[in-house]
Order: sequence, then C-alpha cells, then structure tokens
Amino acid sequence: MKRAANTASLPDIPDAVRAVVLQVTARLKDLPGALLPVLHGVQQALGCVPEISVPLIARELNLSRADVHGVISFYHFFRSKAPGRRVIYVCRAESCQAMGAVTLEKHIRQRLGVGFHETTADGAYTLEPVYCLGLCACSPAIMVDDELKGRLTPERFDAWLAAEKT
Repeated sequence: MKRAANTASLPDIPDAVRAVVLQVTARLKDLPGALLPVLHGVQQALGCVPEISVPLIARELNLSRADVHGVISFYHFFRSKAPGRRVIYVCRAESCQAMGAVTLEKHIRQRLGVGFHETTADGAYTLEPVYCLGLCACSPAIMVDDELKGRLTPERFDAWLAAEKT
C-alpha cells in the first residue's frame, strides 16, 4: 500500500535531472515495487541518484521522501554523488578474505588515498566494497567497472594501476 506523497513544494531541480527522473518514473512507476527499478534507472542515466531528485521521485511514485531516502541509504549500490571515471569494487566475502583480500583492500585504499564510498581527488577512481563477485575460485577479486580481475595481489593491482595511467 502506498503512503501519501509529500506535497510540500519541490526544490529547484536542474532541467537535465528533472527530465531523467520524469522519463524513468513515467516508464516504470506502474511496476509492482517500482522504487528499486526507478532508482536503478535514474542512477544508470545520471551516474547517481542526486539528493535533489528525491522529492521528485517521491512525488512521482506517491511515496514519502523518507521512503525514497531510506532505500537509497540502505542499499550500498546507490550513490548520491557522481562516481569517479572508474569504479573499483573490492570483494569482501569470506573466500576473498581467506585468500588475502584484507591485505589487498588496505593496499588499494592506501595507494588511492581513499576509503570505501570515496572518490580520488582527481575524480579518476571511486572505491566500493562488494560482498561477492562470484569469482570465489579466483580469490581475492575486484571488479573495475564491469571487468572482473581475479587472483589479485597488491603487486598486480599496482601493475594494473600503472598501466591504467599510461
């Protein structure tokens, strides 16, 4: 059952963001449980779900702003700020941890100078945790954008990063 929408006035939303939200919600709002598909659609189009878009999403789905914000903040996949040009996902599942992911994670954080959910100062990389990449036989693993990398060591990460920067 849907809750009453927040009828307070909407904040100024940039036209590009407004257009994306309205297009995505118009296409998906009649699906059962439309909020998750809408959030995925907005993030796919904009690279994130900007905080400024939450009131409009809530209005279009007849939900409260708190409902929308609660889902965005609960699922680590959603972000409210645009990510870096490349997103590095580090697997933190048991298999990867048993095979050295903790050491690898510390190395990557130190090498990039960021923690999880942060982006490097130059905007090149965003670091995200993930709790299984399904690459357990090749632990420890990371994924860069959509590319899986298994049996990763700090040295192999450094070699990849050096090649990436050339």
